[in-house]
Amino acid sequence: MRKEYGNDIFYHYTDFQALDGILHYTQLRVNNVLNMNDAAEMRHFMSRMCSAVVKKLLQDGEKERAEEVKELFRKELKKEFIYSAYAACFSLYRDDAAQWERYGNRGRGVCIAFSGGLLQKMAEGDLSLHTVFYQDDMTGHYLVKVFYQMIKDGVELSGENPDIKNVMNEAWIRSVVFKHPSFSSEHEVRLVVYPYEKEYFDVKPCYHVTTERIKKYYPLDLMYMCGRIGVSLEDLIQEIIIGPESTQSTWILQDYLRDHGLMKLAEHVSLSSCPLRRLPV
Repeated sequence: MRKEYGNDIFYHYTDFQALDGILHYTQLRVNNVLNMNDAAEMRHFMSRMCSAVVKKLLQDGEKERAEEVKELFRKELKKEFIYSAYAACFSLYRDDAAQWERYGNRGRGVCIAFSGGLLQKMAEGDLSLHTVFYQDDMTGHYLVKVFYQMIKDGVELSGENPDIKNVMNEAWIRSVVFKHPSFSSEHEVRLVVYPYEKEYFDVKPCYHVTTERIKKYYPLDLMYMCGRIGVSLEDLIQEIIIGPESTQSTWILQDYLRDHGLMKLAEHVSLSSCPLRRLPV
């Protein structure tokens, strides 16, 4: 059953360049999950799924089939980049120390409050909105049961087998919303797109070049998305919090918002009250 987010507020921790992209250029980037802080999460899900299936087979005394499953997943994990999803990440926590540290430019960035209900309305077609699950033991996951039953039914364990490919495809899709329990304090929600799966996904990829690397992302047109459901950008974005380590002037940020026609949002700018202070080196 689809979760209804209603009046929930989703908090997006980021830097000022990203804020400008969202407000000035009205673009929300969905970034490759493999480039995120917790990039091993898709691999984590697949590995734990493999372990759960192997465990059940070993309990049945089917050591040979268990080894075949290990080999199948070993090959499948080499396809990680092909199946990688793109996501924009939000937390249910406002002004949270861990979020500032990990995603808000170490407290020098901003926290942008989005209407969860409106994001959910926008998440149709190519886009989907998901609550992240924090789990290590996949024994009870329905895909483990499906995969195990296929093996017991004698399905050929080949990556070219259509039945196996369908289950693996579903597993890769699910992997993007499962994370290791050590991240459970984030209470994360994700706006996700799977470019490899969407036949009609017509957003062209862009590339962000830094001095250290090149990152691929897809820019979502917020004005179009807002217009499609009959709301404004100021309905979608309800508050901006300046980070606890930021030197940003509240007044200048408010001028920036007013000069971009965001009069209502300018009245909802605040400074973080999080006591995040870095000790001198």
